[in-house]
Amino acid sequence: MKTIYINDFKTGDNVTDFFMLNNLTRKVGSTGKPYLDMTLTDKSGKIAGKKWDVSKDDELLLSNVENGIIVKVSGSVTSFNEQPQFRIGQIRRAMGDELTRLGIDVDDFVRRAPEKSGEMFKYLCSVAEAMKDEDFKMVALKALIDNKERIISHPAAISNHHSLYGGLLYHMKRMVEHALVLCDIYKILNRDLLVTGTILHDIEKLNEIEANKMGIGTGYSMEGKMLGHLVMGAKTVSRWCEELRVGDEKSLMLQHMMLSHHGKLEFGSPVRPIFPEAMMLHYIDAMDANMYDMEEALNQVASGGYTEPIRTMDNRRLYKPTWANDSNE
Repeated sequence: MKTIYINDFKTGDNVTDFFMLNNLTRKVGSTGKPYLDMTLTDKSGKIAGKKWDVSKDDELLLSNVENGIIVKVSGSVTSFNEQPQFRIGQIRRAMGDELTRLGIDVDDFVRRAPEKSGEMFKYLCSVAEAMKDEDFKMVALKALIDNKERIISHPAAISNHHSLYGGLLYHMKRMVEHALVLCDIYKILNRDLLVTGTILHDIEKLNEIEANKMGIGTGYSMEGKMLGHLVMGAKTVSRWCEELRVGDEKSLMLQHMMLSHHGKLEFGSPVRPIFPEAMMLHYIDAMDANMYDMEEALNQVASGGYTEPIRTMDNRRLYKPTWANDSNE
Protein backbone atom coordinates (compact mmCIF):
# COMPACT_ATOMS: atom_id res chain seq x y z
CA MET A 1 0.00 0.00 0.00
CA LYS A 2 1.06 3.62 -0.35
CA THR A 3 3.22 4.78 2.53
CA ILE A 4 2.46 8.50 2.40
CA TYR A 5 -0.15 10.83 0.92
CA ILE A 6 0.50 14.34 -0.34
CA ASN A 7 -1.57 16.06 2.34
CA ASP A 8 0.76 14.51 4.95
CA PHE A 9 3.90 16.05 3.40
CA LYS A 10 6.01 18.29 5.64
CA THR A 11 8.95 20.44 4.62
CA GLY A 12 12.14 18.45 4.99
CA ASP A 13 10.53 15.05 4.42
CA ASN A 14 12.39 12.59 2.21
CA VAL A 15 9.81 10.68 0.21
CA THR A 16 9.87 7.61 -2.02
CA ASP A 17 6.46 6.49 -3.24
CA PHE A 18 4.06 6.24 -6.17
CA PHE A 19 2.03 9.18 -7.45
CA MET A 20 -0.03 10.10 -10.49
CA LEU A 21 1.77 12.34 -12.96
CA ASN A 22 0.09 15.28 -14.67
CA ASN A 23 1.12 18.30 -16.72
CA LEU A 24 4.74 17.25 -17.30
CA THR A 25 6.65 19.83 -19.34
CA ARG A 26 10.28 20.52 -20.16
CA LYS A 27 11.40 24.05 -19.32
CA VAL A 28 14.65 25.99 -19.34
CA GLY A 29 15.90 27.69 -16.19
CA SER A 30 17.66 31.04 -15.80
CA THR A 31 21.03 29.28 -16.17
CA GLY A 32 20.00 27.87 -19.54
CA LYS A 33 19.79 24.30 -18.24
CA PRO A 34 16.62 22.26 -18.86
CA TYR A 35 14.44 21.03 -16.00
CA LEU A 36 11.16 19.13 -15.68
CA ASP A 37 8.09 20.81 -14.26
CA MET A 38 5.12 18.65 -13.27
CA THR A 39 2.18 18.12 -10.94
CA LEU A 40 2.03 15.02 -8.76
CA THR A 41 -1.31 13.92 -7.36
CA ASP A 42 -2.97 11.28 -5.23
CA LYS A 43 -6.43 11.05 -3.74
CA SER A 44 -5.49 13.52 -1.00
CA GLY A 45 -4.23 16.41 -3.11
CA LYS A 46 -1.54 17.65 -5.45
CA ILE A 47 1.93 19.19 -5.30
CA ALA A 48 4.21 20.91 -7.78
CA GLY A 49 7.27 18.84 -8.68
CA LYS A 50 10.61 19.96 -10.11
CA LYS A 51 13.47 17.81 -11.41
CA TRP A 52 16.50 19.97 -11.97
CA ASP A 53 18.91 17.36 -13.34
CA VAL A 54 17.43 16.01 -16.55
CA SER A 55 18.85 12.69 -17.77
CA LYS A 56 18.33 10.84 -21.05
CA ASP A 57 15.84 8.57 -19.28
CA ASP A 58 13.93 11.66 -18.17
CA GLU A 59 13.82 12.93 -21.74
CA LEU A 60 12.45 9.54 -22.82
CA LEU A 61 9.77 9.75 -20.13
CA LEU A 62 8.81 13.19 -21.38
CA SER A 63 8.48 12.03 -24.99
CA ASN A 64 6.09 9.19 -24.06
CA VAL A 65 4.07 10.68 -21.23
CA GLU A 66 0.36 11.35 -20.92
CA ASN A 67 -1.68 12.69 -18.03
CA GLY A 68 -2.68 10.04 -15.53
CA ILE A 69 0.27 7.65 -15.63
CA ILE A 70 1.57 6.31 -12.31
CA VAL A 71 5.21 7.01 -11.48
CA LYS A 72 7.57 6.12 -8.65
CA VAL A 73 9.31 9.21 -7.34
CA SER A 74 12.12 9.82 -4.87
CA GLY A 75 12.90 13.27 -3.55
CA SER A 76 12.50 15.81 -0.79
CA VAL A 77 9.73 18.20 0.21
CA THR A 78 10.85 21.83 0.08
CA SER A 79 9.13 25.21 0.15
CA PHE A 80 9.08 27.89 -2.55
CA ASN A 81 7.19 31.19 -2.16
CA GLU A 82 5.58 29.75 0.97
CA GLN A 83 4.25 26.81 -1.06
CA PRO A 84 5.23 23.14 -0.70
CA GLN A 85 7.25 21.80 -3.62
CA PHE A 86 8.69 18.37 -4.36
CA ARG A 87 12.35 18.39 -5.41
CA ILE A 88 12.69 15.19 -7.42
CA GLY A 89 15.84 13.12 -7.49
CA GLN A 90 14.55 10.12 -9.43
CA ILE A 91 11.37 9.37 -11.36
CA ARG A 92 10.22 6.38 -13.41
CA ARG A 93 7.02 4.76 -14.62
CA ALA A 94 5.37 2.08 -12.52
CA MET A 95 6.30 -1.22 -14.14
CA GLY A 96 3.88 -3.94 -15.26
CA ASP A 97 1.96 -5.40 -12.33
CA GLU A 98 4.15 -3.59 -9.79
CA LEU A 99 1.24 -1.80 -8.11
CA THR A 100 -0.79 -5.00 -7.81
CA ARG A 101 2.14 -6.89 -6.28
CA LEU A 102 2.61 -4.13 -3.72
CA GLY A 103 -1.09 -4.02 -2.86
CA ILE A 104 -1.55 -0.48 -4.16
CA ASP A 105 -5.00 0.32 -5.50
CA VAL A 106 -5.55 2.72 -8.40
CA ASP A 107 -8.12 4.49 -6.23
CA ASP A 108 -5.21 5.71 -4.10
CA PHE A 109 -4.36 8.12 -6.93
CA VAL A 110 -7.80 9.31 -8.03
CA ARG A 111 -8.89 12.73 -6.84
CA ARG A 112 -12.65 12.63 -6.54
CA ALA A 113 -15.36 15.21 -6.05
CA PRO A 114 -16.26 15.47 -2.34
CA GLU A 115 -19.78 14.15 -3.03
CA LYS A 116 -20.66 10.75 -4.47
CA SER A 117 -21.34 10.82 -8.21
CA GLY A 118 -24.42 8.60 -7.94
CA GLU A 119 -26.04 10.86 -5.36
CA MET A 120 -25.25 14.02 -7.35
CA PHE A 121 -26.72 12.46 -10.48
CA LYS A 122 -29.92 11.48 -8.63
CA TYR A 123 -30.21 15.02 -7.25
CA LEU A 124 -30.00 16.60 -10.70
CA CYS A 125 -32.53 14.15 -12.11
CA SER A 126 -34.93 14.91 -9.25
CA VAL A 127 -34.65 18.65 -9.89
CA ALA A 128 -35.31 18.08 -13.60
CA GLU A 129 -38.28 15.81 -12.86
CA ALA A 130 -39.82 18.54 -10.70
CA MET A 131 -39.93 21.07 -13.56
CA LYS A 132 -43.35 22.33 -14.57
CA ASP A 133 -42.34 23.18 -18.13
CA GLU A 134 -42.50 19.89 -20.03
CA ASP A 135 -40.18 21.09 -22.81
CA PHE A 136 -37.37 22.08 -20.48
CA LYS A 137 -37.90 18.91 -18.44
CA MET A 138 -37.49 16.72 -21.53
CA VAL A 139 -34.28 18.44 -22.64
CA ALA A 140 -32.71 18.41 -19.15
CA LEU A 141 -33.50 14.74 -18.57
CA LYS A 142 -32.23 13.78 -22.03
CA ALA A 143 -28.91 15.51 -21.31
CA LEU A 144 -28.54 13.63 -18.02
CA ILE A 145 -29.89 10.17 -18.86
CA ASP A 146 -28.29 9.84 -22.30
CA ASN A 147 -24.89 10.71 -20.83
CA LYS A 148 -25.13 8.98 -17.45
CA GLU A 149 -22.28 6.52 -17.96
CA ARG A 150 -19.70 9.16 -18.87
CA ILE A 151 -20.92 12.02 -16.72
CA ILE A 152 -20.41 9.98 -13.54
CA SER A 153 -16.62 10.24 -13.85
CA HIS A 154 -15.86 13.05 -16.32
CA PRO A 155 -13.79 16.06 -15.20
CA ALA A 156 -14.89 19.62 -15.92
CA ALA A 157 -11.38 20.55 -17.09
CA ILE A 158 -7.94 19.10 -17.72
CA SER A 159 -6.09 21.30 -15.23
CA ASN A 160 -8.36 24.15 -14.12
CA HIS A 161 -11.48 24.14 -11.94
CA HIS A 162 -13.09 20.80 -11.10
CA SER A 163 -10.39 18.75 -12.84
CA LEU A 164 -11.15 15.56 -10.90
CA TYR A 165 -13.27 12.41 -11.00
CA GLY A 166 -16.91 13.53 -11.11
CA GLY A 167 -15.79 17.15 -11.42
CA LEU A 168 -18.26 18.04 -14.18
CA LEU A 169 -21.14 16.60 -12.19
CA TYR A 170 -20.02 18.39 -9.02
CA HIS A 171 -19.80 21.71 -10.90
CA MET A 172 -23.29 21.24 -12.36
CA LYS A 173 -24.81 20.19 -9.05
CA ARG A 174 -23.50 23.14 -7.06
CA MET A 175 -24.55 25.53 -9.82
CA VAL A 176 -28.09 24.12 -9.80
CA GLU A 177 -28.22 24.60 -6.02
CA HIS A 178 -27.25 28.24 -6.53
CA ALA A 179 -29.79 28.64 -9.33
CA LEU A 180 -32.68 27.41 -7.18
CA VAL A 181 -31.84 29.80 -4.35
CA LEU A 182 -31.37 32.76 -6.68
CA CYS A 183 -34.74 32.13 -8.33
CA ASP A 184 -36.35 32.63 -4.91
CA ILE A 185 -34.55 35.97 -4.55
CA TYR A 186 -34.93 37.34 -8.08
CA LYS A 187 -38.53 36.78 -9.13
CA ILE A 188 -37.76 37.88 -12.69
CA LEU A 189 -35.98 34.57 -13.28
CA ASN A 190 -37.74 31.61 -14.86
CA ARG A 191 -36.70 28.67 -12.68
CA ASP A 192 -37.05 25.92 -15.29
CA LEU A 193 -35.19 27.86 -17.98
CA LEU A 194 -32.30 28.73 -15.67
CA VAL A 195 -31.98 25.22 -14.24
CA THR A 196 -32.13 23.64 -17.70
CA GLY A 197 -29.47 26.01 -19.01
CA THR A 198 -27.34 25.22 -15.96
CA ILE A 199 -27.58 21.46 -16.49
CA LEU A 200 -26.79 21.86 -20.19
CA HIS A 201 -24.14 24.59 -20.12
CA ASP A 202 -21.02 22.38 -19.99
CA ILE A 203 -22.53 19.13 -21.24
CA GLU A 204 -20.36 19.10 -24.38
CA LYS A 205 -17.23 18.98 -22.25
CA LEU A 206 -17.99 15.27 -22.41
CA ASN A 207 -16.95 15.41 -26.06
CA GLU A 208 -14.55 18.36 -25.93
CA ILE A 209 -12.28 16.83 -23.26
CA GLU A 210 -10.88 13.34 -23.73
CA ALA A 211 -10.72 11.58 -20.36
CA ASN A 212 -10.10 8.11 -18.97
CA LYS A 213 -12.28 6.20 -16.51
CA MET A 214 -10.34 7.68 -13.59
CA GLY A 215 -11.61 11.14 -14.49
CA ILE A 216 -8.24 12.31 -15.79
CA GLY A 217 -8.39 14.64 -18.76
CA THR A 218 -5.82 13.48 -21.32
CA GLY A 219 -6.37 16.01 -24.11
CA TYR A 220 -8.90 17.65 -26.40
CA SER A 221 -10.83 16.07 -29.25
CA MET A 222 -10.51 17.49 -32.74
CA GLU A 223 -14.00 18.99 -32.49
CA GLY A 224 -13.09 20.38 -29.07
CA LYS A 225 -10.05 22.13 -30.52
CA MET A 226 -11.91 23.39 -33.58
CA LEU A 227 -15.16 24.51 -31.97
CA GLY A 228 -15.02 24.33 -28.16
CA HIS A 229 -17.79 23.22 -25.83
CA LEU A 230 -19.86 26.41 -26.22
CA VAL A 231 -20.43 25.99 -29.96
CA MET A 232 -20.64 22.22 -29.61
CA GLY A 233 -23.24 22.69 -26.87
CA ALA A 234 -25.39 25.00 -29.00
CA LYS A 235 -25.34 22.49 -31.86
CA THR A 236 -26.30 19.62 -29.57
CA VAL A 237 -29.10 21.56 -27.89
CA SER A 238 -30.48 22.53 -31.29
CA ARG A 239 -30.54 18.86 -32.35
CA TRP A 240 -32.14 17.70 -29.10
CA CYS A 241 -34.84 20.35 -29.27
CA GLU A 242 -35.65 19.36 -32.85
CA GLU A 243 -35.85 15.67 -31.87
CA LEU A 244 -38.09 16.47 -28.88
CA ARG A 245 -40.19 18.96 -30.88
CA VAL A 246 -39.36 21.85 -28.58
CA GLY A 247 -40.41 25.19 -30.08
CA ASP A 248 -37.95 27.49 -31.84
CA GLU A 249 -38.05 30.24 -29.20
CA LYS A 250 -37.13 27.93 -26.32
CA SER A 251 -34.52 26.20 -28.44
CA LEU A 252 -32.88 29.49 -29.39
CA MET A 253 -32.88 30.71 -25.80
CA LEU A 254 -31.14 27.53 -24.63
CA GLN A 255 -28.65 27.79 -27.49
CA HIS A 256 -27.97 31.40 -26.52
CA MET A 257 -27.24 30.29 -22.95
CA MET A 258 -24.74 27.75 -24.28
CA LEU A 259 -22.97 30.39 -26.36
CA SER A 260 -23.03 33.26 -23.86
CA HIS A 261 -22.27 31.64 -20.51
CA HIS A 262 -18.62 32.77 -20.50
CA GLY A 263 -20.03 36.28 -20.46
CA LYS A 264 -17.63 38.21 -22.67
CA LEU A 265 -16.09 37.88 -26.11
CA GLU A 266 -12.57 37.83 -24.62
CA PHE A 267 -13.56 34.89 -22.42
CA GLY A 268 -14.65 32.83 -25.43
CA SER A 269 -18.36 33.67 -25.75
CA PRO A 270 -19.31 34.66 -29.32
CA VAL A 271 -22.31 36.55 -27.91
CA ARG A 272 -23.01 38.26 -24.57
CA PRO A 273 -26.04 37.34 -22.40
CA ILE A 274 -29.19 39.23 -23.44
CA PHE A 275 -31.85 37.93 -21.02
CA PRO A 276 -31.84 37.46 -17.22
CA GLU A 277 -31.45 33.68 -17.11
CA ALA A 278 -28.47 33.81 -19.48
CA MET A 279 -26.83 36.52 -17.39
CA MET A 280 -27.42 34.61 -14.17
CA LEU A 281 -26.00 31.43 -15.71
CA HIS A 282 -22.81 33.34 -16.49
CA TYR A 283 -22.60 34.67 -12.92
CA ILE A 284 -23.11 31.33 -11.17
CA ASP A 285 -20.71 29.58 -13.55
CA ALA A 286 -17.97 32.13 -12.83
CA MET A 287 -18.74 32.10 -9.10
CA ASP A 288 -18.52 28.34 -8.74
CA ALA A 289 -15.33 28.13 -10.80
CA ASN A 290 -13.66 30.93 -8.81
CA MET A 291 -14.72 29.59 -5.44
CA TYR A 292 -13.42 26.14 -6.36
CA ASP A 293 -10.05 27.58 -7.41
CA MET A 294 -9.88 29.60 -4.18
CA GLU A 295 -10.71 26.58 -2.05
CA GLU A 296 -8.11 24.43 -3.80
CA ALA A 297 -5.39 27.07 -3.42
CA LEU A 298 -6.15 27.95 0.21
CA ASN A 299 -6.13 24.28 1.20
CA GLN A 300 -2.45 24.22 0.23
CA VAL A 301 -1.29 26.95 2.64
CA ALA A 302 -1.11 27.37 6.40
CA SER A 303 -3.02 30.07 8.27
CA GLY A 304 -1.38 33.46 7.83
CA GLY A 305 0.12 32.47 4.46
CA TYR A 306 -0.43 33.39 0.84
CA THR A 307 -1.19 31.10 -2.08
CA GLU A 308 0.76 30.83 -5.28
CA PRO A 309 -0.42 33.21 -8.02
CA ILE A 310 -3.68 31.83 -9.42
CA ARG A 311 -3.58 32.00 -13.20
CA THR A 312 -7.35 31.90 -13.63
CA MET A 313 -7.74 34.85 -11.26
CA ASP A 314 -5.33 37.37 -12.80
CA ASN A 315 -2.40 35.80 -10.94
CA ARG A 316 -3.65 37.03 -7.59
CA ARG A 317 -2.10 35.49 -4.47
CA LEU A 318 -4.85 34.81 -1.94
CA TYR A 319 -4.43 35.31 1.79
CA LYS A 320 -5.49 32.78 4.43
CA PRO A 321 -6.21 34.52 7.75
CA THR A 322 -4.38 33.49 10.92
CA TRP A 323 -7.60 32.40 12.58
CA ALA A 324 -8.56 30.07 9.72
CA ASN A 325 -8.83 26.38 10.54
CA ASP A 326 -5.87 24.70 8.85
CA SER A 327 -7.67 21.36 8.88
CA ASN A 328 -10.53 22.92 6.86
CA GLU A 329 -13.07 20.98 8.90
